[in-house]
Amino acid sequence: MTLALETRHLVKRFGGFIATNDVSLQIRQGARHALIGPNGAGKTTIINLLTGVLSPNSGEILLGGEDITSVSSYRRVGKGLSRTFQINQLFGDLTPLDSVMLAISERKGHGRFAWRPLSADREVADEAASLLERFRLVDVMGMPTTLLPYGKQRLLEIALAIAMQPKVLLLDEPAAGVPEEERHEVLGIVRELPANVTVVLIEHDMDLVFSFADRISVLAAGAVFAEGTVAEISRDPQVKAIYLGEDA
Repeated sequence: MTLALETRHLVKRFGGFIATNDVSLQIRQGARHALIGPNGAGKTTIINLLTGVLSPNSGEILLGGEDITSVSSYRRVGKGLSRTFQINQLFGDLTPLDSVMLAISERKGHGRFAWRPLSADREVADEAASLLERFRLVDVMGMPTTLLPYGKQRLLEIALAIAMQPKVLLLDEPAAGVPEEERHEVLGIVRELPANVTVVLIEHDMDLVFSFADRISVLAAGAVFAEGTVAEISRDPQVKAIYLGEDA
């Protein structure tokens, strides 16, 4: 099994509080892997450790077999690790077209040509147009991002992450806060993400988790409580008792 992402005995403490406790994960290349658990289980802490926002007290993080535990956040992006956030991190005054072209230009190392209009690079413009079409943003590509419906903002954030051509994509609750009438579009895009991109999903919507994931890790009190296929996790009585609130 080729591993895209791995953690070994990952520990993060905040004072006397242990946020992640000896977390070891193995996520195979091309997987659709979900991290689930109740609030306070340590899910977002793990994402922040994986992306370099936080540094672990002990343990290792490997991306494609390479130890990236001490690598900076922006260098992890360059090595193929991208993420989205629970709350959108977007430039409100830019349009989706400008935002995607900017991300592609940065990936291609065109930052030194910042004085040139983005539209001057035909290759970048063509790739941006293709991404906007794939993420169903063509109809709003010229609008300021701050004016977009929230569902479209979530789609744009995923599009920006894909624009960096990641090997591993971390999705932190992509459907959070999206109105019901827009959710089907967001969920459809999540399910249609490129097969060659390994996806790690944090999500409370169990319908999305069960329809998307091929493997699930259940966290409780900062530790991995259970792991298995969708079928195994969905019928595990202890998971139901701790996570779903059902009697074991």
